[in-house]
Amino acid sequence: MAGKPKLHYTKGRGRMESVRWLLAAAGVEFEEEFIEKKEDLEKLWSDGSLLFQQVPMVEIDGMKMVQTRAILSYIAGKYNLYGKDLKERAWIDMYVEGTTDLMGMIMHLPLHSGDTKEKHLALIIERATNRYFPVYEKALKDHGHDYLVGNKLSWADIHLLEAILMTEECKPGILSAFPLLQAFKGRISNVPTIKKFLQPGSQRKPPPDDKYIANVRKIFNV
Repeated sequence: MAGKPKLHYTKGRGRMESVRWLLAAAGVEFEEEFIEKKEDLEKLWSDGSLLFQQVPMVEIDGMKMVQTRAILSYIAGKYNLYGKDLKERAWIDMYVEGTTDLMGMIMHLPLHSGDTKEKHLALIIERATNRYFPVYEKALKDHGHDYLVGNKLSWADIHLLEAILMTEECKPGILSAFPLLQAFKGRISNVPTIKKFLQPGSQRKPPPDDKYIANVRKIFNV
């Protein structure tokens, strides 16, 4: 019997958080080996574990997988969260890329300070309300289903919920103009595996604080 997937990353959200979300939603238990200092990263480099000398890295099914998109695609396909055919997969990919763009902006927010941070936050809110959330609101309205693609829980739904919660941390009440997304958030949050992941004590990570950001800068020399 194969062991649990093992996740190699810092003890925070970053690019690994979506992997945690997807595994948790699929009901898959996983282990984590945290990179807490520069030497931990150097060890992964020296033993050849990192194909492109980058993390996230996930040990799964005898592979040491890198590149976030490749990891997520593999997990979504393995656990039947990637649609029933190529057309559904294409829609899932498009929706996921949109939420990835939005979450990428949010991930960079703690790296800003002062006026620059305020401007970046304003841009996040503007893009969420005018570019990204209207797309998902319209999709739910047009097809009238509970889920984004194929009327079945998929990676796209899980990724969107993660993005919604991250955006609400930037601006509570940001969904006020999107009633279908509000209902979607409630539905997906109550999927049993996801509900469990959202409870205190799970492997979900908190928003990054100054101490975490400082340590990340030290580990990665940024």
